[in-house]
Amino acid sequence: MSTTSINYAKYLGIESVAGASVFAVAYLPLFVVFVMQSIARPTYVYIVLSLFCAIRMAAFTIRAILAGSETAGETLGLYIADSVLFGVGFFALLYSAYTLVMDRWLLLDNPPELEQGPLRLLKNRRLFRIVLLVAVVIGVIGSTRANSSDPQNGKPYKVASTIIFLALTVLSAFQTVLLALSESRAGYRSLGKRTLGGEHGAYILCVIAALLLVREVFATVTVNDVKVQNNEHFWYPLFAIPEILAAACYAIPGLVPPRSELPT
Repeated sequence: MSTTSINYAKYLGIESVAGASVFAVAYLPLFVVFVMQSIARPTYVYIVLSLFCAIRMAAFTIRAILAGSETAGETLGLYIADSVLFGVGFFALLYSAYTLVMDRWLLLDNPPELEQGPLRLLKNRRLFRIVLLVAVVIGVIGSTRANSSDPQNGKPYKVASTIIFLALTVLSAFQTVLLALSESRAGYRSLGKRTLGGEHGAYILCVIAALLLVREVFATVTVNDVKVQNNEHFWYPLFAIPEILAAACYAIPGLVPPRSELPT
C-alpha cells in the first residue's frame, strides 16, 4: 500500500524561497551591528537583539529550505522547528522594547508612578519576564503538538500564547505612550552627546510599539487558521516586515542609553 506524503510547507502556505532568503540576509547586518554594540557598550538590550537576529536568520533559512525542497517540505520536524523559532523570537523583540522603555523611564526627572491596575505589571521587570516566558512555553507546546494527521494540532495552546503576547504588547505600547508624553514635559537626561535617538527616543519607541502591535494583532486575528496566517501575501507585510523594521529602529544612534547613565 502506497502512502501519500504531505508537503507541510505548501499545505500551510510557505512557498517563496526568495522572500525567506532576502530576510535571512537582511538580518545579517543588524546582527553584526548589535553584536558590535554588545561588545563596545554591553547592555541587555543589545545582547537580546543579537539573539533575536540570530534566531530570525535561522528561522528564515529554514523557511527558505522548506519552500525550496520537496523533501524538506515533507519533514514535519523541520516545520515544527521553524514555527518554534518564529514564536520564541518575538519574546526577545518585545522584551527588548519593554526593557528600553523602562531604562529611559529611569532617566526622566519626574516619572509618573505605575501603581494602578495592570500597569503594576509594567513596573515589575521580573514579573513581566515571567509572564513572557509562560507565553513562550505555551506557544512551544502548541507548535510541538503538530502531527502528520493534523499539522495544525495544538491550536488551544497557540491561542493562549498569542493572547498573552498581545496583552503584554498592548500594555508595553501604553507605557511607551506615557514615556513619550513624560519626555515631552520633563525631558530626557543624557550625559552623552546629542543624538537622534537621545533627542527623539520616545517617539522612535512609539514607532516600534506600533510595529509590534501590527505584528501581534495580525498573529491574533489569524491564530485559528494557520493557512491564512502563513499566506505570504499577508504574512510578509503584516508579520515579517514590522519585525525587521522594529529591529532596525534599535540601531538608531543614542536610542539605547549606556549602562553608565542608568541609576544604580
